[in-house]
Amino acid sequence: MKQLLILSGKGGTGKTTLAGAFIKLANARVYADCDVDAPNLHLIMGMSSEPTRTDYYGLPKAKIEAELCIECDLCREHCRFDAINHHHEYQVDHYACEGCGVCEAVCPVNAVALKPAIAGELMLYLDDNRVFSTAQLKMGSGTSGMLVTEVKKQMKSVIVDTKLAIIDGSPGIGCPVIASISGVDMVLIVAEPSLSGISDMERIIKTAQTFQTRIAVCINKYDTNLDNTQKIESFCHTYAIPFLGRIPFDTDAVKAINKGQTIVDIDCSSGRAARGVYDETMKLLFEDWK
Repeated sequence: MKQLLILSGKGGTGKTTLAGAFIKLANARVYADCDVDAPNLHLIMGMSSEPTRTDYYGLPKAKIEAELCIECDLCREHCRFDAINHHHEYQVDHYACEGCGVCEAVCPVNAVALKPAIAGELMLYLDDNRVFSTAQLKMGSGTSGMLVTEVKKQMKSVIVDTKLAIIDGSPGIGCPVIASISGVDMVLIVAEPSLSGISDMERIIKTAQTFQTRIAVCINKYDTNLDNTQKIESFCHTYAIPFLGRIPFDTDAVKAINKGQTIVDIDCSSGRAARGVYDETMKLLFEDWK
């Protein structure tokens, strides 16, 4: 099974819009949303069944047993994250706690212990022989990269006879993106023709190249700045990165998304262009299978 990951160096480029279109065009039976901080692929996928939900445990958090605490203040003094407060009794701020365990180590009466903490929720949809894996990280929780890894494991846990899995990744170049790239066959980068879009595209290309993963680029909303569009295409030509097409800015795309549709569910200019990008992507992804 080939894994296609769709990324962008920044938010708002249309990454999820294109991922939804690709899933529809491929009639994909296996796909995932690895943007665990703000998952939204489910909004246009129309899954009719309720998902199986599983608690995700991230780093443990400190807990102080008030009955055992002698209020020596050592835990608060040694906490580098200012996560321990003392009002009526000593308490741990779970949003600030990093689970380092210093408070547990310095407590003379064993009143502090690290406890497992729910950091998010995994969701697995099984609908009409389709597998859709996603997750939601709790606000203020870390370990987003670890949760992305669990999303991908969950996606592959259900045996489905298919040649393609499509993964919608996170924006940026941080831990969730790195976890998303690991093990995939190809990364399609959706670029935006703006100065920040070009800079972030270059960053995500460098990140993906460290994994020696096949990379390609397309441009969304290309007609909002034709000069920057030309700069992106020239960059791809200079560094021998496959350029797979342009998608125009399209108000009909916004209307489709607001109705819970993909851009290939209606007849619109962005949908027609996305079909061309999809065809070129599939050729590149499967060319070594010929």
